[in-house]
Amino acid sequence: MVSFLRTLRSARRVGLKEWWRQLQYIGDAKSGTYIGKDQFGNKYFENRNAEEEIPGRHRWVDFSQHYYHNSQVPPEWHSWLQHIRKEAPTEDVVMQNMTPPWQAPWTETLTGTRGSYKSYNTAAPKLYAWEPKVKARE
Repeated sequence: MVSFLRTLRSARRVGLKEWWRQLQYIGDAKSGTYIGKDQFGNKYFENRNAEEEIPGRHRWVDFSQHYYHNSQVPPEWHSWLQHIRKEAPTEDVVMQNMTPPWQAPWTETLTGTRGSYKSYNTAAPKLYAWEPKVKARE
């Protein structure tokens, strides 16, 4: 019953439209404090209420795209989500000042999409496909 009451409380806090969207996307209704946003448009939240959230599951990401995968989370936000860093990248002064100038901007992994890397081979094939020889009819 606790999870049902938590779901109803979340519906009251975030509104019915957002509540329904959360149930469709992540399968759970969550409400918490907005922490920040990354360059992909993903929103990050935290709920410190121990009665509502299971320990270790009180930080989450709301992906901006419908078809999402884990590589859309930049490393600095990943370290915050996994409790490697205590402070979020928006609040952590060390994280904001430690970005080296040579570091390339984070891009998501394109594996499985049209933008993925496709290798090519310049060597002649060792095996050839069978091609039937067709004779003209007489």
